[in-house]
Amino acid sequence: MSKLYDVIIIGGGPAGLSAGLYAGRARLATLLVEKDKEGGQIVQTAEIENYPGGLTEESGPTLIDRMSIQANKFGVEKVKDTIEDMDLTGKEKLLVGKLGTYRAKTIIIAAGASPVKIGCPGEKEFTGKGVSYCATCDAAFFEDFEVYVVGGGDSAVEEALYLTKFARKVTIIHRRDQLRAAKSIQEKAFANEKIEFLWNSVVKELKGEGLLESMVVENVKTKELTEIQADKEDGTFGVFVFIGFKPASSIFEGKVGMENGYIVTDPDMRTNVEGVFAAGDIRVKSLRQVVTAAADGAIAAVQAGKYIEEKE
Repeated sequence: MSKLYDVIIIGGGPAGLSAGLYAGRARLATLLVEKDKEGGQIVQTAEIENYPGGLTEESGPTLIDRMSIQANKFGVEKVKDTIEDMDLTGKEKLLVGKLGTYRAKTIIIAAGASPVKIGCPGEKEFTGKGVSYCATCDAAFFEDFEVYVVGGGDSAVEEALYLTKFARKVTIIHRRDQLRAAKSIQEKAFANEKIEFLWNSVVKELKGEGLLESMVVENVKTKELTEIQADKEDGTFGVFVFIGFKPASSIFEGKVGMENGYIVTDPDMRTNVEGVFAAGDIRVKSLRQVVTAAADGAIAAVQAGKYIEEKE
């Protein structure tokens, strides 16, 4: 039989790492299961200005590194695995992964969310060959090139601003005639001479031979199609997609209560299943930021500890 943990955390982003820190400090036997690298979406962020007490020039990767070290310090065990099935109904919860099975008294679901894709022809083929969802990861590949940012919210505009440090020109493609980003962020973008805007437009197709070489854009009002070609000397350009995220919750359907794909919890992160908690971007909430994810994780871990005490 596999080891019985007090807490198993699914997901290694800010919510999961925060939960691990608090569970570990409470001397709970804790396992964190992450299918990929730690950090979730925040590792794609080049600059974090709104995390309370964050360091000057804080980035997603630097913040996650410190969170991970803190969790390790307090004895959190970690395994890289993908959970494929589960039984959350009993006193002991069972998780079935590709590499093994895991048992726990409580579960904290902190699986986060993933980027929403454009969904156009060529997107998959040119991912990593011109199409990216991570400015921090790929901006340097487009130094002195032209790049396009798809989206109009906070993340899209913030990443467009970051990309101006590398690209010679950044064009924001937005399906509306005005941005949805916070006014303070918009002001920075409008004041940046490297940023241009392509309003009322959506990307319909991405083309190229090996690398991305052209892009078909449709005006949503006139339905006119325009094909944008890479500069002849460059041979390629970048398309960075920031149009939202979807919760990584499909595996939990029918296991816990949900609303529009997000897990429903009470203020103490309790789901409708005893001993099962959810934290971070995967749950129903009004604000999805690193600070709220970290707070969710802390609350979930404390409540998991209380649940265990009450049941023993």
